[in-house]
Amino acid sequence: MYDTSDPRATLSTAAPAAAAGAALPRGEPLRSATVARFYDAPPAETNRFADTWYARGQNFVVASIEAREGIVFSRDEHPDEYALLIADSSTSVVVEAGGVESAVPGRSIAFVPPGRSRIRVRDPGRLIVIATSRSADLCAKCCNAREYETPDARVAALEDWPVPPDGFKLRCYSLDVPDDPGRFGRIWRCSTLMLNIFPPQAGPRDVTKLSPHHHDDFEQGSLVTEGVYAHHLRWPWTADMNLWRPDAHEVCGAPSLTVIPPTVIHTSRAIEDGINQMVDIFSPPRPDFSERPGWVLNEDDYPRPPNTMGRMP
Repeated sequence: MYDTSDPRATLSTAAPAAAAGAALPRGEPLRSATVARFYDAPPAETNRFADTWYARGQNFVVASIEAREGIVFSRDEHPDEYALLIADSSTSVVVEAGGVESAVPGRSIAFVPPGRSRIRVRDPGRLIVIATSRSADLCAKCCNAREYETPDARVAALEDWPVPPDGFKLRCYSLDVPDDPGRFGRIWRCSTLMLNIFPPQAGPRDVTKLSPHHHDDFEQGSLVTEGVYAHHLRWPWTADMNLWRPDAHEVCGAPSLTVIPPTVIHTSRAIEDGINQMVDIFSPPRPDFSERPGWVLNEDDYPRPPNTMGRMP
């Protein structure tokens, strides 16, 4: 359950963690979590421009790119919007999309429109590209591709949110947003994805203020971009004891992606003495976060579906 000081305690989805297994289908095993430590594995692709690692959830794919100068990510007929995250201030790129070239500086998040696009590095560093699993070529490169050969029936289908009123185009936002105690993290969304980019945390998290919770019907991707985190995972008990799983405590440095299945109780804590930073990934966007006034920092650019309008917890 959330601590009372956590802004998420007011969400309509903030159910007690003990209820996580209440509605599970009888006899169906729960999925394990994916833990992809990119720093501890060889890249899936390597060339003179970049080394790239891939991992996925059911609805999303993450590419971690250690980029050198030149074109490091190229799409000819991308089916939908994707996200580009540059966490470091010293890294910058030029994105070509919709026939227009635009500079994207460090410490930015950009949403790239469907169709043809190119990401060309000017100042080398780490880039994170997050796309949907509609891109079969990207899914095939993922280190955990086999885990999704059979979809998880508990994960809600990927359904796009409405097209922006002024149409698809490259949209870029600075990560340097002041903290607000009434807002949870720093959230941006597009028509296919929602990213919560947490402010950098100095030192370990207070172990008396953790936030164990679960999600009924969507996965969470927890991307470590700096420092070290411990992801604590607990699978709910079902009627069939043969399907029970032991708790997991996964220690992950940067960069790494942990994909947490629906119904799994989880909380993460920074454990490094220095700077720690993590990004939560959801696809499609979360209605409950979008319902909270001011939580989604670019909500004016991306409308909500009609069936979420006016719903408040």
